Amino acid sequence: MAHFHIQDLTFQYPNAAHPSLENVSLTVEKGEYVVLCGQSGSGKTTLLRHLKNVLMPYGKRSGSICFDGTPLEQVSQHDQAAKIGFVMQNPDDQIVTDKVWHELAFGLENLGTDPKTMRLRVAEMASYFGIQDWFHREVCNLSGGQKQLLNLASIMAMQPEVLILDEPTSQLDPIAASDFLNTVRKINIELGTTVIITEHRLEDIYHSADKVVVMDQGKVIACDTPRKVGQLLWLQGHEMFAALPTPVRVFYESQGAGDCPLTVREGRSWLTAAFEHHPIAVAEPAPEPAPEKPKAPALQVKEVWFRYEKESPDILRDLSFAVPAGSLFAIVGGNGSGKSTTLKTICGICKPYRGTVEVFGKPLKAYKPKELFQNGLAMLPQDPKSLFVKKTLREDLAEMSRDKEAVAAVAETCEITKLLDSHPYDLSGGEQQRAALAKVLLTKPKLLLLDEPTKGLDSFFKQKFARILRKLQEEGITIVMVSHDVEFCAEYADLVSMFFDGQIITTDTPHRFFGQNSFYTTAANRMSRCVFRNAVTAADVAALYRANLEGKP
Repeated sequence: MAHFHIQDLTFQYPNAAHPSLENVSLTVEKGEYVVLCGQSGSGKTTLLRHLKNVLMPYGKRSGSICFDGTPLEQVSQHDQAAKIGFVMQNPDDQIVTDKVWHELAFGLENLGTDPKTMRLRVAEMASYFGIQDWFHREVCNLSGGQKQLLNLASIMAMQPEVLILDEPTSQLDPIAASDFLNTVRKINIELGTTVIITEHRLEDIYHSADKVVVMDQGKVIACDTPRKVGQLLWLQGHEMFAALPTPVRVFYESQGAGDCPLTVREGRSWLTAAFEHHPIAVAEPAPEPAPEKPKAPALQVKEVWFRYEKESPDILRDLSFAVPAGSLFAIVGGNGSGKSTTLKTICGICKPYRGTVEVFGKPLKAYKPKELFQNGLAMLPQDPKSLFVKKTLREDLAEMSRDKEAVAAVAETCEITKLLDSHPYDLSGGEQQRAALAKVLLTKPKLLLLDEPTKGLDSFFKQKFARILRKLQEEGITIVMVSHDVEFCAEYADLVSMFFDGQIITTDTPHRFFGQNSFYTTAANRMSRCVFRNAVTAADVAALYRANLEGKP
């Protein structure tokens, strides 16, 4: 018997022009690992929220959903809470208590679990997920990765039959995200828990799927094994092909021979075999010159030290770097290393106790109140919801500018025109990110700070987002971006810096930076370094493959 059987599900939000789900039919068998993917706003989150009554959105609904053969509305709230676990996109949206061990026990307490069993399950989950070292800590002091791991452990303490995850790694750095997804896969394999997961970053989960479901405009357009779905999207020329893992894209874009690889390991073996008896004529992309020290930087941070409390450890430690005017400057690094604090320091939100920050050659202290933010500096925060204060997106944008033409233009640029009459909190994570960007751009900044700007964005819109940033650069705007998205940084940044231990360790061009790293690098680089040097994007690898085997770069 299937865990979920969805038949002709159609759903439309109030006042929405079109259904968010349209005639969706899907079966999820027990023990399956199902990956749900699609562009932002395609209906993924809406579909997942229909699999648990307490999370169902309000609106017009038709069709049926059965859980273990019983209509979902007839399954008691107790059974749904115990058997269907749900991990949300934002870790803070799900945490309800103050301490880690309280959070682990919260769900069990609500299910009426006896104290002895509760203590055993809490201890088991803390041990299994490696939470022992921060078992007694305050939740507010945890990093984003720790919070999300705590959410997962709290859900698994209730021993659910189904685990549903909605973009669970959107706020995690690449290493933490990989560890988290490996843990989810381990739960599926070792415990037999059915997993339904939606992700924009498919590198770590696509190959593991028993079934890949692709959604587009509220409809299921593909439902099959990973290899068959990859082939289908390529033959159709569908936009979702750009979201597939790097080995799949390299294989089809280079018109490779043999079976399509799904993982970096399979891709490495495929490349090695292809060039086993073939001399390498073109070993690497055109070399990039080493970056020079900017003569008139748009931003200069000099020997900055900062701590949040007088007796707490320093978050920024002798931080120094300069950003060339008109460049896209990317900063990568682990969760909790101080990247977001750096952006807050540049804005003047965090006041360093030593060192200086200069914007356009002028120290922050020399700016008059509000002068810095009048067509000068603007910041897109990590949580886009913090920018929304009105009932509709149109009102939110109007708050920033009375120029209706300017509002219409930026809405068109960020592809939110159709969403203007929606409540900002009814939008998907990716749509909220685009809406927040539109609001920030209406301030017409000259220095734009972006904190995880690609979080929640699908691969298709990332390409458009990159074109938006490039256009801003052409207009003379300097962009400083903190990001965990190494693939995006490798393809579009002018300079990339590594942040570690409160300071920037190194700054270099993308090929020189990612080409020499082992973990903070792209899937394309890990896959191809056995054959090529300094190839960091799928396009790099595909071009080198063709140049060597077919003689045409």
